[in-house]
Amino acid sequence: MIRKILIADDEPNMIWALKKALSKEEYEIISADNGEEAVEGLAEEPDLIIMDLKMPKMNGLEALRKIKEINPKIPVIMITAHGTTDTAVEAMKIGALDYISKPFDIDELKVVIKKALEYKSLNDEINYLRERLDESSSKIVFKSRSMEEVLKLVYKVAPTEANVLILGESGTGKELIADEIHRLSKKNKGPLIKLNCGAFAENLLESELFGYEKGAFTGAVSRKKGKFELAEGGTVFLDEIGEISEAMQVKLLRVLQEKEFERVGGETTIKGDFRIIAATNKDLKSMVDDNKFREDLYYRLNVVPIKISPLRERKDDIPLLIEYSIDKFSSQMGKNRFRISNEALDLMMKYDWPGNIRELQNIVERCVILASGQEITEDLLPNEIKSQNNLVGSSIVLPEEGISLEEVEKNLIMQALERTDQNQTNAAKLLGITRHTLIYRMEKYNIITK
Repeated sequence: MIRKILIADDEPNMIWALKKALSKEEYEIISADNGEEAVEGLAEEPDLIIMDLKMPKMNGLEALRKIKEINPKIPVIMITAHGTTDTAVEAMKIGALDYISKPFDIDELKVVIKKALEYKSLNDEINYLRERLDESSSKIVFKSRSMEEVLKLVYKVAPTEANVLILGESGTGKELIADEIHRLSKKNKGPLIKLNCGAFAENLLESELFGYEKGAFTGAVSRKKGKFELAEGGTVFLDEIGEISEAMQVKLLRVLQEKEFERVGGETTIKGDFRIIAATNKDLKSMVDDNKFREDLYYRLNVVPIKISPLRERKDDIPLLIEYSIDKFSSQMGKNRFRISNEALDLMMKYDWPGNIRELQNIVERCVILASGQEITEDLLPNEIKSQNNLVGSSIVLPEEGISLEEVEKNLIMQALERTDQNQTNAAKLLGITRHTLIYRMEKYNIITK
């Protein structure tokens, strides 16, 4: 696709030189002689504006303000004369993406243009996804093929009454998928009631799900409706379903089969009309094989399974998620929009993200808080991201050739634990990673300390 660039400068020789320099690139060049024409040039729908600060009729700063009022998303590169750095900074505050100083190297300008157009493409993609999803108040941001397949399945299953089991590691966005299924379902006029099953002891979980009658136990001073009763005509989302006890599994099975239950301490059977969506980060099939989860309940829940891949397996989503999170937190904090440096983005693309999207959002929020300029740079990132390339320490012996990368990593972790007498903190330091990341990888490879 040919990109359109508007060049605004009152010096004909400058416009001629820029047109000639960019003639071999796949750009369509349009020009403006002054600030007013630059603003009017927005009607041509350029992808990028390169504009001089000093122009007649309307100077570059005034034109920039007008342009950003009309189209705040369009990237603008300002051309400044030597010694006008303060004015360039003012332009950045107004919304310019970048600036270059005269005299400038044409190859440097080409790099700046390329980055600006890449930024525009990414921003356009984010806006397209938002328009597509915001029509329905969805908050799902993605680009990867795996998430596209997840959404296709969501759109197919949502209008049905089928039970859905959402599978995925913590922080992958299981709750957002549940929100989307409910929003697209025939029960979207009813409530979406959520409960984290792992957050309650067994007796409290029963009361939360089924409610209780007055006097059912000490402290039950009045009748209370449970989640199933509150979800009448809507959806119940049961997160961390793999954490419930065997006794609770039996009671939940009856609800799934008959859509009926009694409050704790009650005798009246209550019939309900609700849909159940469950989620877990556990391998329920393995739990069934180990007799830790009822097989009949598993198949009742698992009518339509939706598996969300971890972020490390869908890295195409990372730039979009970063940009989305930057916009979100910048807006919340009343700050101008940030950008992310190439070095910081490269490190974040290489990172494994054991905490998935939740971890990414936390790190972006921290960077937005700590950043003193308008760019998230490498030094703002936490040590586990900056030091990830130190996994193979010089004092650790690599295994022989011919084995998989996973086996190499597992052997390195086992060596580090052995050399530190199974001390996880010291082993993590030896490997150049955080203790949290070490524990995640130990669980991944089923490494058990003595």
